[in-house]
Amino acid sequence: MTKKKKIVVLSCMVALLAATAVFNYMFTGTGSAKVAQTASASAAGYFAQYRAERLTNRNEELIQLDSVLASAAKESDEYAAALTMKTNITLNTEKEMLLETLIKAYGFEDAVVVIGLDSENVNVIAKSANLTADDAVAIYTIIAEEASVSPENVKIIPIS
Repeated sequence: MTKKKKIVVLSCMVALLAATAVFNYMFTGTGSAKVAQTASASAAGYFAQYRAERLTNRNEELIQLDSVLASAAKESDEYAAALTMKTNITLNTEKEMLLETLIKAYGFEDAVVVIGLDSENVNVIAKSANLTADDAVAIYTIIAEEASVSPENVKIIPIS
């Protein structure tokens, strides 16, 4: 092996050793506290950001549906479809808000519920460090009673 190759190999090994030391510092000792704070802040930010995006998207959809309703004849199929879709969006929004409130009342710090427009799927994203089987059953029960959805159509995703 030439001297140049040895220098390159040794340089790479030193760089890997330095990277390992940095990662070790971040995930242990004082670095882990910073990572935990960042994770907690990002989880809280996730829920706020998702709600803001959901509100913006729903408002845009409702505006588009209102323009269809304003331009279509009241007896047309287009008018009926737009009115049905607007009603479904409004009902789903109300159900999502109710379910989120009930899940928070159960004891979760935060939760986001997403009900599919074209399916009976319900996704629940709950802020929980450790989701137990009892917690999952409670969420399934809330969803089944309030949204009339069978448990196999419910997906629970914990976020810490």
